[in-house]
Amino acid sequence: MHSKLLEHYGVKTKIAGSDYNFRYQTAGKNVVDDMTRLLDELQVKPEEVYTGQQLHTATIAYADGVNGDPFVFGRTFKETDGLLTDKVGIGLLIKYADCTPIILYDPVNKLLANVHSGWRGTTKCISTKAIEQMINEYGSKPENIVAYVGPSIDQKNYEVGAEVYEEFRDFTDRDQFFTKKGEKYTLSMLDANVDSLIKAGIKPGNMEIERASTFTDDRLHSARKEGQHYQLNGLFAMMTI
Repeated sequence: MHSKLLEHYGVKTKIAGSDYNFRYQTAGKNVVDDMTRLLDELQVKPEEVYTGQQLHTATIAYADGVNGDPFVFGRTFKETDGLLTDKVGIGLLIKYADCTPIILYDPVNKLLANVHSGWRGTTKCISTKAIEQMINEYGSKPENIVAYVGPSIDQKNYEVGAEVYEEFRDFTDRDQFFTKKGEKYTLSMLDANVDSLIKAGIKPGNMEIERASTFTDDRLHSARKEGQHYQLNGLFAMMTI
């Protein structure tokens, strides 16, 4: 599973799903073997690979190949849910189960971002903040940015409480991605994130949306399905040209 749209621009991507586990808490140093296998399958040799200590923040860190802290593989940033680079050969890995992974790429300025957007990150507008960072710091134009929205949990299987619905109060169109279900709601994280991208100026024609569900597709891990000992998928992205 990968982005055909980004492949056209020379960006290597891959969803590393149920055959992998990037949850360090359960996999330990086996994540090193999984990272090696992922790179072998993509036939790439990055100068460096970055990941983050994902805590549902809206923090986006710039990766230059030298900064960050050493990790069991590559380098990492503390309390970071988004990665950004303008360097060819720097791999960016986002880990996730049911949340939404999003890649943003500016082919004009050669700028790549990879973000982890759970419901908390979505309410904090992490993808919008990544786009704003691309605009303000690197001169990107929203109409030039292409986006890949990776697979997340489907709405039918993502039941949330009224407190989550309330956290989306600043989203004027929230009822387009929430459905009332008794005292609770079901939430379409995919639609919520696409809504954010469009409002940030990304053209619908510049988006590739993967609608596979982490909950129902056996190729993917799902925290809701796997329970306490859930494992993590990875979304890898790297500019090659």
